[in-house]
Amino acid sequence: MKTSKYILYTVLSAFVLFAMSSCEPAALTEDDVFVQETDLDAMLQAESPEGYKIFELEQFLDTFMTEKGNFWSDTSQYRERSWDSKHDLYLYSVDTIPTNGRGIYIRGRITTDDYAGNFYKAMVIQQIIGGKQQNLRISVDLGSSAGMYQMGQEIVIRCNGLAVGRYANQPQLCVPSYNNNIYAMNASQKVGWCPGRIEGSVFRRNTKMIGAPDRSAIKYDTLTLATLYSEIKKKPSANTTDMSAVRKMDGRLVVLKDVHFNGQYDDNGTVKDCVVGHPDTVGGANVFAPSTQNIGYPQSRIVQDQGTNTLMCSSSEYAKFAYYYLPGADKTGVGGCANFEGTVTGILGWYLDKASDLADDKLDGFEWSVTPRGIPGFGIPDIQMYYQGDTESPWVPKEYDPNDK
Repeated sequence: MKTSKYILYTVLSAFVLFAMSSCEPAALTEDDVFVQETDLDAMLQAESPEGYKIFELEQFLDTFMTEKGNFWSDTSQYRERSWDSKHDLYLYSVDTIPTNGRGIYIRGRITTDDYAGNFYKAMVIQQIIGGKQQNLRISVDLGSSAGMYQMGQEIVIRCNGLAVGRYANQPQLCVPSYNNNIYAMNASQKVGWCPGRIEGSVFRRNTKMIGAPDRSAIKYDTLTLATLYSEIKKKPSANTTDMSAVRKMDGRLVVLKDVHFNGQYDDNGTVKDCVVGHPDTVGGANVFAPSTQNIGYPQSRIVQDQGTNTLMCSSSEYAKFAYYYLPGADKTGVGGCANFEGTVTGILGWYLDKASDLADDKLDGFEWSVTPRGIPGFGIPDIQMYYQGDTESPWVPKEYDPNDK
């Protein structure tokens, strides 16, 4: 009898182990994630028996992203603050991309890194066409995505079944997402459909990496603020032409030279001086991104050239360097900021999330921004400042310390 019980236990144990192992997802193979340039056409043909097309990024937006989107209906509304009826402009939109038919692809090289926290569950890809940048944001539900999708990695994405839309006027590859957070600030204006993050497993399934990462292939546009504003309107107008130009410039990777932090910040359209205070409670503290009390909007600190040109440096309160002093700032204030000049590198954007500002033509308070991927010691060292131009005296980041009196 004992022998029979032991045999039964052995059989049951083997069955349980088999069942457990059969539930585990299969490990990714090299062919699941990588493709060589020479094999790309064959792979896409195999995935798309009805044919395929790789779109240039701007061509992709022109083809599939409309002003109103195709997801809106009388019973399926965007968030209330998305539409400006005066100019018929939508700051939030969703256009679904056909699931069936020929393969719809985009490709580009990743220009962002999420380690420092400024590109949380988001990335930007870049494509060079005729020597000029084309860029697109991608909203993807992957934490620490740079561990797999590294900066400089070229990727090709099958877009069938996904969506393209605008979040706060910024175009992105996405999926439709419904927000019903009744506890958000101005919650009644935010309930509704908007672009959301692509689920991680879906993104991995639809994306192949082409070859190995190559950071040297990323294009940076190095320019002064004066040159930048000769290429783009510093103050866009509330019309279709200007908003279209803004959207196509979004995501551009720039190096802004000969700039410094001027010790000021934008407070809901009003420029104020940064002050000394604990970033947990003082929104105007002289650090990169004090707490918003978990509201989560991007924080802006102003960079300026030797003249009057300014631009916002945007950071998240959840970035690893959020509570670090601005270059030249310390426990005494911002008096030393003008002494530190250099370059600020990052992703260009023009964030506008309230359509009533378009309707009232109140765009003077909105500025272009650059979002750094990190600072020295935290991710990509995108902010390089030097004391009075002396390259032997670089800015060394220092964190706010409440005990440093």
